[in-house]
Parts: sequence; structure tokens; C-alpha cells
Amino acid sequence: MRQGRIGIAPEGYPFIILCAFSTLIFAVIGCWPVAVVLLAGTWFAGHFFRDPERVVPSGPGLAVSPADGKVIKIQPEPDPFTGKPRTCVSIFMNVCNVHVNRMPVTGKIAAIAYHPGKFFNASWDKASRDNERCAYAVEGKDGSFTMVQVAGLVARRIVCRVGEGEKLDRGERCGMIRFGSRVDLYLPDDYVPTVGIGRTVFAGQTVLAERNAREK
Repeated sequence: MRQGRIGIAPEGYPFIILCAFSTLIFAVIGCWPVAVVLLAGTWFAGHFFRDPERVVPSGPGLAVSPADGKVIKIQPEPDPFTGKPRTCVSIFMNVCNVHVNRMPVTGKIAAIAYHPGKFFNASWDKASRDNERCAYAVEGKDGSFTMVQVAGLVARRIVCRVGEGEKLDRGERCGMIRFGSRVDLYLPDDYVPTVGIGRTVFAGQTVLAERNAREK
């Protein structure tokens, strides 16, 4: 598995290098308006692809957030793999959030299913069934989880860093989505969300659900 580097996600280096090189060229030839715009683009690329380290909570029966962003929905939805209704927690990421995704629990990637699709606003309900997305079936010690990366209105590339059969730890990097998107996490029956709608969460750090917990 290809690991994310400290500071900047590896997927961001081509964008940053291209913007920085273009900035230098236009600065050398004296085209300062274009150089300033490209410099701003270089800053944005570095900011978007940032990949900070996180303190991952320890302890049994915890599921951490797979993404940075805001919780926009908590309700039963059909699981993408089984069709069985399960509690789904949806996290919306805007362009200012960190877009590196992390494992919610320690477990094995039992299956991966990629679905090409459209690019509706990721906060809309139909994005879960119509947008480009990649679903992961995760077999954890305390049950099975399903994590779905959903491309958004601006996003055009879902990055998967793992393969079927791989075992990963809670909070370990597993992929990212470029330029605004959403991640859905489907919980086992005995897991209860510990966050509410509107809560800001951080990938690999915020406890999203607990086994046999009461909602906070």
C-alpha cells in the first residue's frame, strides 16, 4: 500500500510543482499578473493537499471519522453491498478541508466496488446513488462497516490507496478525493453515532460511533 507522506499527500506534488514552475517562468519573463495568479494557485494546491498527522483514539469499540468535514446526515440507508438498511453517517468535505481519508476501524478490506457516475453536489441525497463513488467493505473485530467515497460537484478523481485483502489499522490513510466531496460510513447494528448533525469532525481523530454507546 502506498502511504501518505507527512505534510503533503503524494497526489498533490504534480499540481504543486506545475504551479510553482509556471509561477517562476512568468515571473522571470516579467508577466507579474499571471505570476501572482499562479502563485495563489501554488498556495491553494499546497493547502488542499496538506496531510497532517492525527492522534488516533485507542480503546475497543470505537469508530473514528474517515474524513474531515461536517456531519450532514445520520439516518438508515441501504448498504451498498448488501442492500440491508444500516445507520449511515454522511460527512461533507468542502475545498478547505483536509481530503485524505482514513480507516474508521482496524480491519480487513473485504471488497472494493468502484462506480462511475455523475458529479452532483455531494450534499444532495441522490449523490449517494448517482455520483462517482468507491465503496469499501471493512471487516473489523466488532463487525462489518462500509465506507463510501462520493465525488462531488467539483471533484473529478477518487483515489484508492488500498487493495482487497489488505489489513489496516484504525486511522491509517486509505485514500482521498480531490476538490470537494463526501464520505458515508455505514455502521454495524450495535454501533451508535456519538456525533450530531452539524458537528465538525476530523479524519482518524474524532470518534464517530461507539459500540453499544448512547448518542451524545
